[in-house]
Amino acid sequence: MVAVDTNVLVYAHRPVFELHDSALAWLEYLAEGSSPWAIPVFCLGEFVRVTTHPRLLDPPSTIEQALGALDGLLESPTVRVLTPGAAYPTLLAEAVRAGDARGNLVYDAQIAAVCREHRVTLLLTEDRDFARFPGLRSRPLSDPPPLGAG
Repeated sequence: MVAVDTNVLVYAHRPVFELHDSALAWLEYLAEGSSPWAIPVFCLGEFVRVTTHPRLLDPPSTIEQALGALDGLLESPTVRVLTPGAAYPTLLAEAVRAGDARGNLVYDAQIAAVCREHRVTLLLTEDRDFARFPGLRSRPLSDPPPLGAG
């Protein structure tokens, strides 16, 4: 199963980004396909934070625009929201140690840990920091989605 990082959601939401078309193509491929895919729960809040932040985007999305975009994605019958379970604290500690995650990198360790807990091994992201975390491969948006239905 592939999981989607916040940056992919942001790029797909806002046409001003260079990677908008690639991100949108990936999300359409996943959302309209038949294979399960996932969004780590932490990415939902971060998406709203980034897209509504007036210092990051001019103009920022409204709260309703941001939440509406998430609602649209969450309507996909094949999407799963990855939430922490009983193994999460141990997996988070392992990810922090293995990735030497400090400061802002702890956020990425959270995503890596919840992905590992749900046996997700591939993360669609433009963030190269995920290479720090064993057991989770990253795939950039520059790699187009496979042809045909998911």
